[in-house]
Amino acid sequence: MAQLRYLFGRLVKAIMVLLAVTVLSFGLIRAAPGDPATVLAGEQGSVDPEFIEQVRARYGLDRPIHEQLFKYVAGVARLDFGDSYQHNRPVIELIGERLPATLLLTLTAFLLALAGGLVMGVTAAKHVGKWPDGVITIAALLFFALPLFWVGLMAILLFSVQLGWLPAFGMNTIGVEMSPIGRALDVARHLVLPAATLGLLYLATYTRMTRASVLEVMDLDFVRTARAKGLEEKRIWRRHILKNALLPIITLASLQAGHLVGGAVLTETVFAWPGIGRLAFDALLQRDYNLLLAIFIIASAFVVFFNLVADLVYSLADPRIEVAA
Repeated sequence: MAQLRYLFGRLVKAIMVLLAVTVLSFGLIRAAPGDPATVLAGEQGSVDPEFIEQVRARYGLDRPIHEQLFKYVAGVARLDFGDSYQHNRPVIELIGERLPATLLLTLTAFLLALAGGLVMGVTAAKHVGKWPDGVITIAALLFFALPLFWVGLMAILLFSVQLGWLPAFGMNTIGVEMSPIGRALDVARHLVLPAATLGLLYLATYTRMTRASVLEVMDLDFVRTARAKGLEEKRIWRRHILKNALLPIITLASLQAGHLVGGAVLTETVFAWPGIGRLAFDALLQRDYNLLLAIFIIASAFVVFFNLVADLVYSLADPRIEVAA
């Protein structure tokens, strides 16, 4: 019953957060320079003021800003984000076509970064002050400092242009008939470079955080007491050190898991990956307000969702933590 009350309270808070994000994003985008009606009219070869006004009336851009906001919020409550100015299609359809590609990319990058960061961080902590610790620490700092777009371009030059091992752009090979297994393997080959590039920065973050957290827990009194009792070292690491060191990692991972969905713009642009990150970049250039707003809201919803998941995982990782609204 306590968990149900907690979930209900968190859902109410999540709705309030998403409402605030919607209102704030709507105001910021409307305040930005540029008029989508003028852009649309220019693409159709007309700068006639009367035609521009017709475009504004068609998309409701001629109404007062408060009326536009109320209509948009009411539509979002029904999962109706309006129509795209540029594509002349419902926004929800465009995002539905692109979202699976982004989820595939970000989930793969997240899992690789998290698993690799945990392994490297624990290894560095176990060998603190020795050469494995030094190598891992330097590598983590290097990965953290390298610009994401530069890493992507260098990966394309090395593994695609020079070695020819992996495809550089897109999500699959176009114009080739394949079996379902062959198509899945083809997508996996296209996924390697963008997922590794996106996950590299987060790998460095998880490595440093895991190392610091494990070293902190190793010096606590209950670990010394467990060793004094003669418990097996593997059991100490599994039941005492790692279990307690994972809590800050869960917090960090929950925040970054949601941000990955909205933060893949650069990676998807470099590798021409057909996800919502690239769609958001194109929408920004084309002043496609409805499409851009919907991507903002959906990215925010992922952040809220993963934070809720993290709170529930806390109680599983440490039974001493109780959920309460």
